[in-house]
Amino acid sequence: MCRAGRRAGRRCRRRAAGAPPRPAGVRAARPAAGPVGASGATAPKTQSPRAAVHHTLALPRDLSDFTARGAALDRLLALVEDIDPACPPVAVICGQPGLGKTSFAVHAAHTLAPHFPDGQFALDLRGMDPRPVSPRDALARLLRSSGLPENAVPAGTEDRAGLLRSVLRERRVLLLLDNAADEDQVRPLLPGRGPSLTLVTSRHALAGLEAVHRTELALLRREEAVELLTRIIGPERVLREAQAARDLADLCGHLPLAVRIAAQRLASRPGESIAKLATRLAAQDDRLDTLRAGSLQVRAAFALSYRQLDEDTRTVFRRAALAPGPDFGPETAALLAGLPPRRAARCLQNLTDAGLLQPHPASDRYRFHDLLRLFATEQAAEEDTPADIALAHARTDAWMLRRATAAAQLFNPDHQADNPDGDPDPATAPTGHEQAHAWLEAERAQWLAALHRARAAGRHQQVLDTAEAMHWFSDRVLHWELWAEVFQQGVESARALGSGRDEAVHLNYLSWAHSSCLHDHTTALATARTALDVARAVDDRLQTGWALNYAATALIGLGRTDEAIAHLHRAADCLSGENDTQGRFAELSVLNTLGRHLRRSGRAAAALAVHRRSEALCREDLPGQPHELLGLYLASARQHIGNDLAALHRWNEAEAPLRHAVARFEAARMPAWSETARLDLGIALRRLDRIEEARETLTAAHAGLSRLNNPRRFEAADHLRALTVSDPAAPHAGTV
Repeated sequence: MCRAGRRAGRRCRRRAAGAPPRPAGVRAARPAAGPVGASGATAPKTQSPRAAVHHTLALPRDLSDFTARGAALDRLLALVEDIDPACPPVAVICGQPGLGKTSFAVHAAHTLAPHFPDGQFALDLRGMDPRPVSPRDALARLLRSSGLPENAVPAGTEDRAGLLRSVLRERRVLLLLDNAADEDQVRPLLPGRGPSLTLVTSRHALAGLEAVHRTELALLRREEAVELLTRIIGPERVLREAQAARDLADLCGHLPLAVRIAAQRLASRPGESIAKLATRLAAQDDRLDTLRAGSLQVRAAFALSYRQLDEDTRTVFRRAALAPGPDFGPETAALLAGLPPRRAARCLQNLTDAGLLQPHPASDRYRFHDLLRLFATEQAAEEDTPADIALAHARTDAWMLRRATAAAQLFNPDHQADNPDGDPDPATAPTGHEQAHAWLEAERAQWLAALHRARAAGRHQQVLDTAEAMHWFSDRVLHWELWAEVFQQGVESARALGSGRDEAVHLNYLSWAHSSCLHDHTTALATARTALDVARAVDDRLQTGWALNYAATALIGLGRTDEAIAHLHRAADCLSGENDTQGRFAELSVLNTLGRHLRRSGRAAAALAVHRRSEALCREDLPGQPHELLGLYLASARQHIGNDLAALHRWNEAEAPLRHAVARFEAARMPAWSETARLDLGIALRRLDRIEEARETLTAAHAGLSRLNNPRRFEAADHLRALTVSDPAAPHAGTV
């Protein structure tokens, strides 16, 4: 007999003996000979009354196709094997709707039943009903099922609770308290002493329940979801459409209830392909309609929890679905719901406790399961008017854009802390670069969506203000592809306002984004040429110089080096002698770029002279201006100087300026800059035969550049390989 056949045979024999099926990886529970004392020794069985052979609280039917949860079952088994009668274990099983809490608890109860020969009792506490089962009524049912006659059940709740504890004191029983409403409903039902196990399921966290073991069920892994599908519809269909089965699992969000409904729908339609159902589910508008099989409905499971919420919490749930991006913060939830922040925070906690939102483990952020987001969106469409939703967006967008602008302005060297158009809530505003960077990154989906809506609504000056502020921050996160979107919005708003200067500014920013962030040099060149035409039309020398610079950058990307160098010489001439802040920074950028491309074209000595000129300009103070941005330009100039010296084989001289650049860019949290400088330093160290230092530096650079998806990660890998094989032909800094 094959292994599968032997397993099936064992499964049938176990069922014939009254044992439930056991998933792979879960140890069998050993039947107990009698109560286990605190020392672990087995005590003789007592002669206390047994539960009635037949009672009304028998365990529900187990599912023969139950899948996964092996680790959670093992943890429960460990509790059972080490029961201390002085502290009978209570396991709370919680999680969002649709995770299969009841199915898991029933399966666990059947699996562990041999350990509890004195009885297994399952009681539905109906926690989602308008009137859940009262503790008094629940106690009466448990006492009667334990073998007590009706006339022996006391009238009062406390007396019933005390009697149940007494009855269970010497019995090995398993209690399954399903669908609990809250802690107060559960506490009177728990044993005080004895070798029993209590399983409690709830859609709420029951955080106030003391001294319990918690099992918070998670979503299935993709392979587990496909396994559940396989067990229900059979392996042949899944093998025929393996990719469609994986797609179906993903569209169900790996939620057990959704996967089961989809599978049972397919099982009832043996001629329907998995791909057909997956295609229907891919249409989000009716995905919840599709996820129903007979009386099983994903929407109904969600609605039970939703109806239990108070009005404000329901509003937060609905409106939070309006937030773009994978997650959102408490400010967004409060703004969309139109609630004070503290009240919204309490509502978010309620939603987390109810399993309707998933909190981030480390930060104050929340996310929906995909299907719950669809349900929340449906509720918003049904319960909120278009005017309500428009007002929510307008309120949130105005706040988000003001904060985003204020945060980005912190990177502007001309920033004034007492700007009257600053943050909408100074008490909670980010302070300093680190906090501003963190907020802009966490909320980028929110403020970007707000920017799009502001332009569509005609709030063009607000769009220009935000995009202008963002350009100061954008250099620090070159790997964000959204910058092309941001500056395109600025271009459109400038045109709508008829401002040629602003149009030239944002066209230049847009050209930079296409070159530096999207690596689309053809579009970047066309955009820079448009910027050049507009800048000349309004006689703006600064923007003319920038347009020539960005055109040169695009030309380099297209391999047209001589044209690029000519553009850069013209840009340097245009900007020479500019003594205001903007003109100085533009001249420094052009000089650094010009020198880099002179070096790459084999003119390292000329490049070094240009970069020394840039270094000298950085040391010339700009009256009344902060030194931080000049410090970054100086770091850039020194990185180039280090590479110029390396290209001239002056390796000893190259090390110091490269170390300066790495340290300065790291301190400014600019990984797109620090990791390229680190690579250049590693190359220099390799040429100095400081092999271990070079290997450590190049390894760190390769890791950082890979995280950024920077093309120079391949160059770092080449140098690491060269260290291993001592390849004298490996590339060096003069080629980059």
